[in-house]
Amino acid sequence: MRRSLIRVVSAIASKGDKLLVCQRPHEKRHGGLWEFPGGKCEPGESVEAAVKREMREELDLEVTDVGTPEFAVRDPDSPYWIVFLPVRILGEPTCREHIGLMWETPTNLRRIPLAPPDRLYLEFRLAPAK
Repeated sequence: MRRSLIRVVSAIASKGDKLLVCQRPHEKRHGGLWEFPGGKCEPGESVEAAVKREMREELDLEVTDVGTPEFAVRDPDSPYWIVFLPVRILGEPTCREHIGLMWETPTNLRRIPLAPPDRLYLEFRLAPAK
């Protein structure tokens, strides 16, 4: 039996040359690993509405602009289809669900234990232009 794919959004928020990443709670899938913040889309919810809602709920941030999706990938061994969206935000993030957060350059993120889909996004972002 085939499971339906569950759409998930990941927000790519930047401050200068640094990107926002958050550490997942230990009891969740990919617990303890770092990720770009986001979450599951509700039924009938657009990716733009979902990323705004998730950033407000998880980090107390207002998303002022959502860009065109940059990358999408299936999370291995799961029903999750993750879409990575650039966003502009207002405010400073506050951990409501995560156990840590940091702003870091993409190059330095290579040394951080990222969740597998987030690692794939980072590799895509850092790949030389063709």
